[in-house]
Amino acid sequence: MKPVIGVTPDFNAGDRQEWGGKEPTYFLRARYVRAIEELGGVPLILPLVADRAARRRLLRSIDGLLLTGSGPDLDPSLYGERKQYTFPIVAPRRSSFELDLVRLAARTQLPTLAICGGMQTMNVAFGGTLYQDIPAQVPDVLQHRQTAPAIHLSHSVSITPDTLLDRIVKRERMKVNSSHHQSVKEVGRALTASATAPDGIVEAIEHPDHPFFLGLQWHPEFLFDRHQSHRRLFQAFLRAASRRPAPRPSPPQRGTNT
Repeated sequence: MKPVIGVTPDFNAGDRQEWGGKEPTYFLRARYVRAIEELGGVPLILPLVADRAARRRLLRSIDGLLLTGSGPDLDPSLYGERKQYTFPIVAPRRSSFELDLVRLAARTQLPTLAICGGMQTMNVAFGGTLYQDIPAQVPDVLQHRQTAPAIHLSHSVSITPDTLLDRIVKRERMKVNSSHHQSVKEVGRALTASATAPDGIVEAIEHPDHPFFLGLQWHPEFLFDRHQSHRRLFQAFLRAASRRPAPRPSPPQRGTNT
């Protein structure tokens, strides 16, 4: 059976005119769904439920978790800093949901792939911090917001040997696209950096004690149909999800039919 992949959507709480205006609205770039579907998974867009029991139930219903990117950024208070620059903030409903889900996914060994802002959420969930604005905080950096469309490659990354990322792409370096102004500063507890840009910016993180727990700062969903290395990332994720044992059903409650 094809693995079911839970995909997190973005959320307009009522202040983004381009996505529903004043009415709270879920939305998701179709490219994430396309990558999962075309490479053999069943994408399931997840509702941003607030109840923790409901979140756990959602995780039990999927074989893998995909944390997507976001236009807005995490509130710096989530990693112990005050906001120093001007940028929009991720809706609290989304950040609360994703931070909780990624911790639960780590605890339950659920295969997890986090892309761009999703990688930043993964890092913050484990106590890591972020550069709030790379050009303002890091000297002599590359242009991490490429002007060319994201289907084009921008710069190389060096891959750490003997990591999950290394085992997937089987290369010391690979070219990636780049569309971000924030990035990992201090890597979160239990996580390790598995790729860096030539300027030292962390481009991938992972959990070495988890079967598949990988964050990527770039957007492979733009590249998988043109570049084999980026295709392998999704293929490895889907393989890990398809191998995950099915969750055990909860025991029947007294007084109910079995």
